[in-house]
Amino acid sequence: MSAQEQILTHARLVLDDEVIDGTLVIRDGRIAAIDHGISQALGAIDCEGDILLPGLVELHTDNMEKYFQPRPKVEWPGRQAALAHDAQMAASGITTVFDAVSIGDIDEQSMRHQSLDKMCHAVSQIVHDGLARVDHRLHLRCEVSHPNTLARFEALSSSPLLGLVSLMDHAPGQRQFASLEAYRVYYQGKYGLDDASMDAFMAAQIDNSQRYSDEHRRAIAARCRERGLAIASHDDATMEHVVESHKYGTRVAEFPTTREAAQASHRVGMAVMMGAPNVVRGGSHSGNIAAADLVELGVLDILSSDYYPAALLDAVFRVAAMDNGYTLTRAVATATRIPAEAVGLTDRGRLAPGLRADLLRVRLIDDHPVVQRVWSAGRQVH
Repeated sequence: MSAQEQILTHARLVLDDEVIDGTLVIRDGRIAAIDHGISQALGAIDCEGDILLPGLVELHTDNMEKYFQPRPKVEWPGRQAALAHDAQMAASGITTVFDAVSIGDIDEQSMRHQSLDKMCHAVSQIVHDGLARVDHRLHLRCEVSHPNTLARFEALSSSPLLGLVSLMDHAPGQRQFASLEAYRVYYQGKYGLDDASMDAFMAAQIDNSQRYSDEHRRAIAARCRERGLAIASHDDATMEHVVESHKYGTRVAEFPTTREAAQASHRVGMAVMMGAPNVVRGGSHSGNIAAADLVELGVLDILSSDYYPAALLDAVFRVAAMDNGYTLTRAVATATRIPAEAVGLTDRGRLAPGLRADLLRVRLIDDHPVVQRVWSAGRQVH
């Protein structure tokens, strides 16, 4: 066995359609071979019957934000913040992460609005300097109702790390906030506004949506198609939303809020994404459709850790344990193969010879998956 070769044996390998007891060989950062049985080669790593999965692929997480602003009005140095986030990704078994950063925010003073360039630069810096443990890409979340969204998108769209763009509109009266009362309760509590100020705030958001959303959605979608960037919808709630998203060439339906929208998105070939915390907690924190309902319908395609990285692996095994037709191989694919394919990454997301050796060794303790080791392109990073 050469210095560039590792043999992982006595493992349960989760392949595309089956789980086998066997051995996997890593050579020069790639999967070189997969075999049944236990290897007797000198130096082979005994996985002690643990489960070996492809590294997890995360398309949507705003986890990085909390490292840049750990407390209100407290900003952390960029490189240190990005590296702390990177380490948590590795520890959670996530080997490819699309770091979601928001363009446009209803609060002009928010960290999201003010630290956008800082976060993008910090991620690019740790990748360029070879400091990142896992593979980082950028996911631009475009709030299409914000006046400056199109200009900010153009300024950031040339980043070589950019791989996914989502189109969002959080204005009151539709999508996530179809209920005006729910919107009022949420934001009035968040910003401490009196009734008159809240009325003015809502009116401004509705006006911005009517003025900018359609134009920005069309323009950004067109630029994404020109550049071969994957597009995601966000919080689609109606058939009309789904038809519009499909028209723009959307590949991923992020967090549809209704059964109707989820089923329609799946039917036209958009990969339906739901939050792993939704699975772990048993429902949506905002009262929208539960991920378990979409599992039962067979239309859950992708899981995302969203705001809690460790939830992704946990949710995969919870879905596999449900009595719903999702085998372990199918459940694993929701966090590996399918998200990778949705954004055009064909070199990862599966255990197969020739692909990147992004691997995750997992041990079940009281039916809970616990990360033992993580490899990114053949290098052990956790």
